[in-house]
Amino acid sequence: MIQGLHHVSFKTMNDAQYETAKQFYTKILGLRVLKECEVCILMDTGDGIVEIFRDGSEDLPKGTIRHFAFAVDDVDSIVSKVKEAGCTVFVEPKDVCIGGDPLFPARIAFCTGPLGEEIEFFHQKW
Repeated sequence: MIQGLHHVSFKTMNDAQYETAKQFYTKILGLRVLKECEVCILMDTGDGIVEIFRDGSEDLPKGTIRHFAFAVDDVDSIVSKVKEAGCTVFVEPKDVCIGGDPLFPARIAFCTGPLGEEIEFFHQKW
């Protein structure tokens, strides 16, 4: 049975793209490096791993995954950091209430990462 999401993986097509992505995830978002080797880096999100490979040979088209979400304590603070890093925030921080029973209040925002990936910052409000 599924026990959770283990990791999200990306490929970069050259060393410059790899370094840009690495800097974004480690310096801007503050992920801790678990392991870096010749072909990839693994970074700890606290509840899963972001993996970036440096061995891609061509840009990949946008895939079928719509986005992935990081659980965060402060959506507004992380959005300020990604804006300072030059990333596009395409959904500004806002409060939402996901319907159903019970209602699920949250604060969210979305940005585009350095590889074109869509990232949601999600703070669950209980």
